[in-house]
Amino acid sequence: MTIPSRRGFIAGLGSAGLLAACGNGVGSNGGQMIDARVDQTLNFLYSNYPQTVDLRDKSVGMLVMPLVTKAGFGLGGSYGRGALRVNGATVDYYSAASGTFGLQIGAQQYSHVLFFMTTDALENFRRSPGWSAGADVEYTLNQEGENLSADTTTALLPIIAVIFGQAGLIAGATLKGTKYTRIIP
Repeated sequence: MTIPSRRGFIAGLGSAGLLAACGNGVGSNGGQMIDARVDQTLNFLYSNYPQTVDLRDKSVGMLVMPLVTKAGFGLGGSYGRGALRVNGATVDYYSAASGTFGLQIGAQQYSHVLFFMTTDALENFRRSPGWSAGADVEYTLNQEGENLSADTTTALLPIIAVIFGQAGLIAGATLKGTKYTRIIP
C-alpha cells in the first residue's frame, strides 16, 4: 500500500474543487427563475405601455431580457439573461452581453424585449450561434416619461426592440453591438 503524498492530496483536492464548479445547468432551477422574471417583466410592460400588446399580437416571437446591467468607467460592458418565447411558451434561454470603450462613467439597469415580426427574422436569430443586434433592429425607447410608440411603419420592420425601465446614471440605452447567445440556465 502506498501512502499518498502531500502534493498529490493537494492536487486532488484542487482538481475536485475545479470540477465541482463545472456544472452544465441541467437539473437547476435557473430556467424557472428566468421564466418568473420574464412573466413579471411582460406584465409590467403590458400594463404600463398598452400599445405593446399590439406588437406582441403581431409578432411571431419575443426575446425578453428582464434585467440587463450596464456599467462603465472608460471600459464598460453589459450582461443579462432572458427567454425566447414563441406562441407564449419559452423555447430557449439566452444571454445578452456587450463591451464598450470610450468616454463613459456610471451604471444603468434596464429591460428590453425584441419583437420578431417575421418568421425569417426569428429563424435567422435561432439558427445563429451568436447573434448581434445591428442595423436591422428598430429601437423604441421610453425616456423621461415619454410614451413608447410603434406605428404601422415600425410594425413592418423585421425586429423591433423595446427598451424600458431604465434606472441609473448612464444616459441612453442601445442594443447595437449586443451579442445574444443561447444558454442552459
